[in-house]
Amino acid sequence: MKIEHIALYVKDLEAAREFFIRYFGAVSNEMYHNKKTGFSSYFLSFDDGARLEIMTRPDVRDAAKGEYDTGYAHIAFSVGSKERVDSLTDKLRSDGYKVTSGPRTTGDGYYESCVAALEGNLIEITV
Repeated sequence: MKIEHIALYVKDLEAAREFFIRYFGAVSNEMYHNKKTGFSSYFLSFDDGARLEIMTRPDVRDAAKGEYDTGYAHIAFSVGSKERVDSLTDKLRSDGYKVTSGPRTTGDGYYESCVAALEGNLIEITV
């Protein structure tokens, strides 16, 4: 069994799509739009076959995102090396995204950083 995809509601669908294409090499399908509900989405595919569905609709709400709330915590992307973790973290920081931790080696041995991007949602970058 495998996870088929993860879905994430966002307010700015196009900005989210461009973020994942620019920084993580996502390949996007054509937008799906339901005229009756106003729901729109893209499926983003990544090199290893993982897929992320980003979605929006007119009544999507911006929920509070505390660091230790239940539910979605972060999406982690493996970029292959410490150097690439460092480089992508620096790029995101210089592009105005808030780096919330790292790059660092965690107590459980991961080399990672974490960035608050996409309307405050956390993106983890790891080896």
